[in-house]
Parts: sequence; structure tokens; C-alpha cells
Amino acid sequence: MNTRRLLLSALVAVSLAGCGGPRAFTRGTYEDPNTIEMLGDRFNENDLQLIAKKMAESLASSPRFVQAAPQGQPLPIVLVGKLRNSTSEHIDMRSLADKIQTALAQTGRFALVDQAARQDIAEEYEYQQSGYVNPNAAKAPGQQASVDFLMTGDLASIIQEVGRDKLVYYKMTAKLNDVRTGTIAWTDEKQIRKKFEKQGVSW
Repeated sequence: MNTRRLLLSALVAVSLAGCGGPRAFTRGTYEDPNTIEMLGDRFNENDLQLIAKKMAESLASSPRFVQAAPQGQPLPIVLVGKLRNSTSEHIDMRSLADKIQTALAQTGRFALVDQAARQDIAEEYEYQQSGYVNPNAAKAPGQQASVDFLMTGDLASIIQEVGRDKLVYYKMTAKLNDVRTGTIAWTDEKQIRKKFEKQGVSW
């Protein structure tokens, strides 16, 4: 009797170990990054892409910028500045800013200044003035382009849960501020609403 109990206990232990033991992802395939898939109820790369596309297209088609700069005229210079995260999630706002900056550059309507690169450029000035670089070719401070417009923004969210249903709402509001006058030259928002249904997990 004891032997049978021991065997049964061993079989149960092995079975539980097989179900609850560590698992690893051992194989995978490349996927189209533009394919929309929702594997969870958190902010994801699809949301990021939708926001960046909407902001770039809206700004490029706005009355002030819909006409391309005449031949020989400089493009308006835009700096994508601070984007605030007002949600309860940890969201990489730097990635969102980079995505918007890339989308704006691809319109061909704007010249972009990279905020993150400014410190690196300042350090490069110091190196080029250190004597290691040909003085006739060295670059010095004082010649950088002046930013015409500063883009700021805020990402907010509202989450509702009722029974098995969960609604997640995001709203990204972006503003383009005229650096000379301090007025808002453009503003728009992108809304994203997603619905999820809670399901049980089976083994």
C-alpha cells in the first residue's frame, strides 16, 4: 500500500513540475513591425506608431505648413522637445519622440534638431578646439541653426474595468510652439481606444 502511494505521489510531482516548471522561448520568426497585434492591455509599439504617424501627417498638412518651402528658402526648423507621460504606465517617451521626429523628417517639410545630440555636439566642439584637429577645419560654437518651433506633448490615459471587460483609452496631445512669439502654431490629438476581455488560463 505504501509503495503504491509513493508511486502515485511521484507521478503527481512530476506532472506538476512539467506544468509549472521554467519555460523558455526556443524558436521564433521575424514579423512585420507594422502588423497590429495586441498581446496585452499595455501601451505597445503599435500605439507608438499610430501616434507618430498621426502627428507627422497632421502637422505637414496643416494650413501653415501644407505648402512646401519655396526653392532656396530654408525649411522650418523643429525641435521635438519634452513629451510628458501622464499615464500610470511606464512608457518610453524618448522612443515616442524619436518616432515622431523620424516621421516628420520623412515628410520632407521640416528640418529637425535632435535635443539628445546637443550635449554630444558641445563635447565635440571642445575636442575640435583642443589642438588635435586642424585649426582651419575645426568647428566652433556659434554657427548652429536656431530652432523655429518647439514641439511638446502629453500622453494621458483612462482605464475602465467592468466585470470581464476592460477599456483602455489613450489620448496624445501635441503642440507646436513658435519659439519667437511663444504662440501655438499647431496642435492636434490622437485618440486610441482598446477593449479587452478577461479570460481564464488553462493548462
